[in-house]
Amino acid sequence: MRATERSVGAVLGSAVGDALGAPFEFRLPGVFREQFPDGVGELCGGGGWDPGEATDDTQMAVLLGESLLERRGLDLPDIFDRFRRWAAADPKDIGLQTEQVLLGGDPWDLAAALHFQINARAAGNGSLMRASTSAVYFATRGRAETMDAARRISALTHGDGAAGEGVAILHELVRVALLGEDPLAALPATLAEVAPRHRARWATVLAPGWHPDDATEFNGAVWPCLASAVWALRTTDSFEGAVAAAVDLGGDTDTVAAVTGMLAGVVHGAGAIPARWTAALHVPLPGFGDRVLSADDLRGLATALASGPPPA
Repeated sequence: MRATERSVGAVLGSAVGDALGAPFEFRLPGVFREQFPDGVGELCGGGGWDPGEATDDTQMAVLLGESLLERRGLDLPDIFDRFRRWAAADPKDIGLQTEQVLLGGDPWDLAAALHFQINARAAGNGSLMRASTSAVYFATRGRAETMDAARRISALTHGDGAAGEGVAILHELVRVALLGEDPLAALPATLAEVAPRHRARWATVLAPGWHPDDATEFNGAVWPCLASAVWALRTTDSFEGAVAAAVDLGGDTDTVAAVTGMLAGVVHGAGAIPARWTAALHVPLPGFGDRVLSADDLRGLATALASGPPPA
């Protein structure tokens, strides 16, 4: 399978997972399977979402990816400005912490740190959910650079280093999969690159025997969110099976499924994503005119990102 096919799988798969999970957010485990007992899930809409409508997870991923392409690399003030413009346009959904950081009036390089200093809690999954585009873009630069970029982008909105380490792990798993290798087999080497003070906790939740029932926090936190996505990838053999398993966990279903879709998409490729899902997919961008991206637009974005940063 070509790397471009996997890159499109990561970006498009994340968006599809997001749209599939959105109507089930904050509902109980098992509700998805109850609605689709034959296992053939649909982008059904509900809970304020139109069928196939992607949420803040994908909207922020698109803004991040477009910044990387237009600025020809990592321009953190530009990313923050795009996020802030989007947040100010009253999107349908935005994480409380992300909203406070982006609209609090503090400068881009202090906003998240100040929020964390005051609240002492900033390990949500809000920087994990948007990582598909940056993971694809920085994959060509190798392990150290992709993990470093992940931490820096996460820190724009999430002052807790645990969130940054989670995004760094996700970036590296995508990079490995883009090479056609097994991201699950790469977990030990990846964990060795995690900041020492966060390594043990990440090793616990990403261990082969971990199950979502073992989570000690709601899956809106970064640890169970990524761990649940890895669990879904590990315990299924298809893109569709992985994202359905993620949504069926309940809770923060759009983000858990978005992260699962990212991983399952890069492993199984864009061709494994059901056409009935991509046909309905659409991504509005509040704050940026009347733009609504289609699945084809996401394919184009992913293909452009797959070339990676220009030579240093």
